[in-house]
Amino acid sequence: MLEAARRWKSVWRRNAWVWRKGARTALLGGFVEPLFNLLILGFGLGSYVGRVAGLPYLDFLAGGILATSAMNAATFEGLYLAYTRMAVLKTWDGMLAAPLSLADVVMGEVLWMGTKSLIAAGLILTVLAGFGLASGWAALAVLPLAFLAGVCFGSMALVVTSFARSYDFFVYYITLGITPMVLLSGVFFPSDALPAAVRVGSECLPLFHVVALIRPLLAGGLDLALLGHVAVLLAFAVSMILLAIWRLECRLTQ
Repeated sequence: MLEAARRWKSVWRRNAWVWRKGARTALLGGFVEPLFNLLILGFGLGSYVGRVAGLPYLDFLAGGILATSAMNAATFEGLYLAYTRMAVLKTWDGMLAAPLSLADVVMGEVLWMGTKSLIAAGLILTVLAGFGLASGWAALAVLPLAFLAGVCFGSMALVVTSFARSYDFFVYYITLGITPMVLLSGVFFPSDALPAAVRVGSECLPLFHVVALIRPLLAGGLDLALLGHVAVLLAFAVSMILLAIWRLECRLTQ
């Protein structure tokens, strides 16, 4: 296992080294959009909405924005940048020519995607703390949760990438997958407001569980009941990693 971890780390380190060269631009892009959404919707719409689920709307929205930022960071990496490494630059071919298996490459990739989500969440959490929207030490538990979310959404994105023949293919996933998931997972309004059948379906979405975990943690609450959401995310992550490995093996051996 230790030897496998070293191989995964080599893939992770390569991606981190490339990212570091354009880190300022990447950090700015991942920071500004969520901040605008938080401020414009939180203060603008919040002035009309008032309290939602027992929280001021700005506090309610903060958890959803942070969760969405973690998802977007890993999803973009797993779609566009992973596809570039796999099909355009042929970086993966070079890795596979070294003593690395495809499973090693996939694991290194998803760990890097988890790291990207961790970075994105850390930036937003810092801003939230500055606005007084992150209470107590419990809010720090958001960081490992963001990493887990990144692994989950990054591996899901790799499954989509395994089917892609061009960048245009990703529009289908973003339009039919990511956008509905954001709208149905309690990011902007409580999922209780949805019709019963839709609400049951929304609870099957991984983003729903990320939001359900982050929101109470930002409010300073720790509850053993939250472990159920963690278990769901772990199940998503493991199953999607295995599916990504299988699908990419099919793709690269065609």
